[in-house]
Amino acid sequence: MQKSTLSWVILVILSLVWGSSFILMKRGLEAFDSDEVAALRISIAFLFLLPFLLKYYKINLKKYFVGLVFMGVFGNLIPAFLFTKAETQISSSLTGMLNALTPLFTIIIGFMWFKEKPGKSKIFGIIIGFIAACGLVIFDKSTQTSNNVLFAFYVLLATVFYALSINGIKKYLSDLDSIKATVWAFSFTGPIALVYLFTNTKFVTHVQLPNAIISLGYISVLAIVGSALTVIIYNYLIKTAGAVFASSCTYLIPIVAIGWGLFDGEKVSFLQIICIAILIFSVYVINKPQKFAH
Repeated sequence: MQKSTLSWVILVILSLVWGSSFILMKRGLEAFDSDEVAALRISIAFLFLLPFLLKYYKINLKKYFVGLVFMGVFGNLIPAFLFTKAETQISSSLTGMLNALTPLFTIIIGFMWFKEKPGKSKIFGIIIGFIAACGLVIFDKSTQTSNNVLFAFYVLLATVFYALSINGIKKYLSDLDSIKATVWAFSFTGPIALVYLFTNTKFVTHVQLPNAIISLGYISVLAIVGSALTVIIYNYLIKTAGAVFASSCTYLIPIVAIGWGLFDGEKVSFLQIICIAILIFSVYVINKPQKFAH
């Protein structure tokens, strides 16, 4: 399988998995508070990856420390709390739609950080993708406009942190094995999440609720599949296909998120479907091979 084909296959898989993460968060919120869902997500992912630390314990921590912080804190810990907080007031599908802002911030941060200016067609693709994402929000009728604006800001912040993480991984962890990077990144954030879970939340009380085990199951799938395993694959994609290509999976994520939203009774308008089609086109445009101007 050619690398370009493999990259697209990984992109689709990531989109399906992460597009499903928003409905899993929603299910987790049925029994737990938003900060509990976030802390559980990071903690369970950490515990799942902990045995791998026995194999991948050798690392040049001084060399990779900054990159691991970008990956663990900016790419996982903080966004986990921001996304679940947002979903306390806005729909899972709308949260997934707003996640499409990540490539835009990846381009902006990459330009400021690496002093690289993308070609005109890539800029055009990002712009129309951003406009389409805005259209998805504007035409959403599932929640009040005031909630959309206020809690959408949490998602916007999360996408900024994602973009920082993507560029940080590319700069500082490009020569570090994906599994080793993921294991060590969660080794930083996992203990923090565990301590927070048992000292600053009502998890012990909420886990005794009748529906808690079911919600905990959804969060476990979110943590193990949506965080631990896919982060490994995502890091590989960043290194082999580039930060912008990797982040563009967030243009496909809204389609999956909306699909789950429809299944769960959320409404999608015809204008939103048009916006989805534009998003797909934007993915093609921003990933066309092109030269970069420096």
